[in-house]
Amino acid sequence: MTTKTTHNTTAAPGTPPYAPQRDEKQGRVSLIFIALMLTMLMSSLGQMIFSTALPTIVGELGGVDHMTWVITAFLLGQTISLPIFGKLGDMLGRKWLFMFAVSLFIVGSILGGLATSMSLLIAARAVQGVAGGGMMILSQAIIADVVPARQRGKYMGVMGSVFGVSSVLGPVLGGWFTDGPGWRWGLWLNVPLGIIALIGIFSFLHLPRRQSPGKTDWLGMVTMAIATTALILVITWGGNDYDWTSGTIIGLAIVAVVFAAIFVAVELKATNPLIPMQLFSTRNFTLTTIAGLAVGVFMFGSLAYVPTYLQMVHSMTPTTAGLMMIPMMAGMMGTSIVVGNLVTRTGSYKWYPVVGLLVVAVALVLLSRLEATSSLFHVGVCLFVLGFGLGCAMQILVLIVQNSFPITMVGTATAANNFFRQIGGAIGSAFVGGLFVSNLHTEMANNLPAAIASLGPAGAPIAQQLGQGGSGHLTPSLVAELPEVVRHAIDVSYNDALTPVFLLLAPLAVIAALILTQVREDTLKDTVE
Repeated sequence: MTTKTTHNTTAAPGTPPYAPQRDEKQGRVSLIFIALMLTMLMSSLGQMIFSTALPTIVGELGGVDHMTWVITAFLLGQTISLPIFGKLGDMLGRKWLFMFAVSLFIVGSILGGLATSMSLLIAARAVQGVAGGGMMILSQAIIADVVPARQRGKYMGVMGSVFGVSSVLGPVLGGWFTDGPGWRWGLWLNVPLGIIALIGIFSFLHLPRRQSPGKTDWLGMVTMAIATTALILVITWGGNDYDWTSGTIIGLAIVAVVFAAIFVAVELKATNPLIPMQLFSTRNFTLTTIAGLAVGVFMFGSLAYVPTYLQMVHSMTPTTAGLMMIPMMAGMMGTSIVVGNLVTRTGSYKWYPVVGLLVVAVALVLLSRLEATSSLFHVGVCLFVLGFGLGCAMQILVLIVQNSFPITMVGTATAANNFFRQIGGAIGSAFVGGLFVSNLHTEMANNLPAAIASLGPAGAPIAQQLGQGGSGHLTPSLVAELPEVVRHAIDVSYNDALTPVFLLLAPLAVIAALILTQVREDTLKDTVE
């Protein structure tokens, strides 16, 4: 089978000449795609693979006060690098920049695998994050280099399924490595995968270098990095490491607002801006970016705490809690691939994300109605519905963005869209986490005293044990050893602390769906330029 593609060698005014050499053989495109999938999997796994390994890492390296930075450093690096790599790819070409990002990810993985202290591991994770952001955004943009928009749906559908796979593989692999050969193998694994991806891209991807159309927007990069760092720290630290009213959080919030304003002012005047404000004059870009921000909020916000919920309410190990995410992965992979192929075959795409987000709203309502006694099958069905809805929406939003711009702006536009979704994910995780912890304190205070009192004198040592450790030190193994009545009270507390938060997220999914009804369904391009 061959894919007929054409390209226009005449550049639009103000843009550099660009005539990508495309592979006429479908087999070569498939080999490129496999390499891109590997790198997207590496990047998305990097977000989640250490969630179950952190206690072991702290025990080996020390530095418990800096434990959260193992995750935060990666998130920060990834978020900041998204628009930078997207813009540089449009300016200089994507092949060699992509190979640099993969090589940097391998270096970060090696440094992390050799780390002898928490500080070195955190530095390595920051390097991984920067590279991971580049790999993620350049993978999506390279698809636009080699496949026209009309044919791109089936590829984007498979790429969207990577997020579902990583949500399961991350906790499972993290737990398996920690219990088996050691947590460092979560880093060493990236070395052979990265080398395979490098060989594939070097051998099969043929794109010309581009000449930079103007000066690099260094001031935009710096102000964006400062504003994003301050915002992520406010979201991550607020209510956890520091009170929301503390001087640290208020100061960081002021820095975020001030530098965000400076960034916008810089971009309006820059000759070659990092994130051109003109992007927002394109209707479909603005609508899908707002929806993408919302998707980040309820996707990362809901998924971040489901494994904890499963461990505490259903007494599951980290590995088995990760495996319980398989229904969500199956729903996301199935619909993402099917919808992508339908879009390729019919050229129609507008209503898939609308329907998908409405299904997500239904899933969030179903999750909000879970009880501590709900069966695992019931929980699995709710997660499947959630994955089904996300699979209809996520990558179609990226396709709409890419179809709205010429190839010389695809990287910048895709990066900006992903950037805001990433910010939404950080906001969602912090929002859900803050409400969850607050509700948990209330529920434990309401349920535990009566349960302990019902044990009579036998409840005194339990009350002392829980009083000294606090609810924040409860583990599934500890809960399993408690008397049934106390265990039930804890299960109910965790359930009733988390499930109402899902109901608060449901209206956001409905609003995002309504926003997407205003998307203009432009004809999908049959050529790349």
